[in-house]
Amino acid sequence: MEAEKANFPVKTMARLLGVSRSGFYEWLRRGEPEDPWLQARADVEREWAESDRRFGARLVRSRLPHLTLYRVRKIMRGLGIRGVTPNARKRTTIPDAGAPERPDLLKRDFTSPVPTYKLVGDITYLKTGQGWLFLSTVIDLNTRMVVGWSLSGRMTADIVVGSLEMAWRRGYVAENAIFHSDAAPSARRGSWAPGLQITRSGCQWGGPAAATTTRSPNRSSPR
Repeated sequence: MEAEKANFPVKTMARLLGVSRSGFYEWLRRGEPEDPWLQARADVEREWAESDRRFGARLVRSRLPHLTLYRVRKIMRGLGIRGVTPNARKRTTIPDAGAPERPDLLKRDFTSPVPTYKLVGDITYLKTGQGWLFLSTVIDLNTRMVVGWSLSGRMTADIVVGSLEMAWRRGYVAENAIFHSDAAPSARRGSWAPGLQITRSGCQWGGPAAATTTRSPNRSSPR
């Protein structure tokens, strides 16, 4: 009514809105009431801006314990701001189109009668406070232990080679051992592993065998 009183009679607006003229004039006399959430909105917007506009309601609220999560969400909706949700999916197997074909020597038989002979590899990713890290592991199919691993900020053939080299240095790669991995075409056999046979099946049948250990490496890894 205050914004339109220069264009329409107060009496007409009061009648159409179902309010009294005396109530309107009393409101004008008291002045506009203070916004009880003015400081809260300023706090939410400040925390969001200081996070480079990445924080969602939960992270903003963790820094403003005097506000409820409901209130923070409502304020952020009112301000038209939102957090950034990182893409939680990463492609971890990118075959090298120019690499030579590798035969499937395991033929989906992920068992081994003796240690150090049949090995499988996998690449997974870890979300850390400093960004994504890629973890390459080598698992012995007989003992189901993680016998080699390598971490890198980039998913390259070097982390596969690094995990294989660690397994070899620790004595977990027998002569003429078989190493199976979906990323095998990208893995180069080094001079440190004579007779190592690198194989892949073109599918992810090896994934479950590797994943049983990479989910909890501390339980399976030799100390």
